[in-house]
Amino acid sequence: MSQSKCSLDLYTKFLIANKNNYSAVEPSKVKDNYLSHDTISKWLREKEPAVQNIWNYAKGMVQKETGYLVVDDSVLDKSFSRKNELTAYHYSGNEHALVNGIDIVNLLWTKGDECVPVDYKIYQPKKEEVFKTKNDYFKELILRAKTLKFKPFYVLADAWYGSVENMKFLDKQNLKFIFGTKPNRLASITKNVYVNISNLDWTKKQVQKVWLKEYGYVLVARIVFKDESIRYVVTNDLELTDFNTLKKHNDHRWNIETFHRGIKQTTGIEKCYSILEKSQRSHIFACFVAFLKLEYTRLKDQITWYEQKAQLLRVGTRIAMGA
Repeated sequence: MSQSKCSLDLYTKFLIANKNNYSAVEPSKVKDNYLSHDTISKWLREKEPAVQNIWNYAKGMVQKETGYLVVDDSVLDKSFSRKNELTAYHYSGNEHALVNGIDIVNLLWTKGDECVPVDYKIYQPKKEEVFKTKNDYFKELILRAKTLKFKPFYVLADAWYGSVENMKFLDKQNLKFIFGTKPNRLASITKNVYVNISNLDWTKKQVQKVWLKEYGYVLVARIVFKDESIRYVVTNDLELTDFNTLKKHNDHRWNIETFHRGIKQTTGIEKCYSILEKSQRSHIFACFVAFLKLEYTRLKDQITWYEQKAQLLRVGTRIAMGA
């Protein structure tokens, strides 16, 4: 009977080196007589790590007293998966529809083009002892960041997380925020006269101080993109009156979209074939660690995630062409 020789380090190396086939059987085909065919499967279902431990791999890559904390969720598409203990139907921004998948609420640290995930939570409200929403997870992620002594310039998020409750929560934490907001959010310039944010007079000012209904004073900005799409953002930093400066800060929010795309394309995070919850959780954790390894090399050596994987694949191609 073979003894398990799998480890997190070995599995993350497999994820980074692989391109298409993330089956737990695949590593045994690569390392003959080293890993039995069920070694990876057994390791995945028995070695579920604590999510909080992701910080141990991320902490050397961040500057806690600067930068931005960005919150957003992403759905791992499991539309063609067999019945899975961790999946449910979630709205996917990519598909613009409900899809069967695993929803993860992510906390990203960034400053320039860094994409460093420092924490995450898998959204499973029906399995919590007390029903929780993604906004509850938002608060839990921010509170943990506070215990880790993060002091970001701003907390950034899209309109989904821009509720009055979340705004007041961040105020209590003495944190500044820039949130996306829906165009029909009610605001007032004249006392007790509320209009949709989109109906404010945008012909003269790009940033306006308004009273946001049920919250209080904020600055609101209207950002028009090259494709003529429009986004509205709000901030509790009443000194952030320069439009270009506000927009520059807000632009860092897009790094989490880059992260979502990158971790899916480089680690096989959606590709675990197991239907067991523990195995899926272990695989997801390993994918975060694998991504952090790729990001560390990208920042240190200026080699993109995709080029790092391509370099490994070229070794196999070189061997095949020399045969």
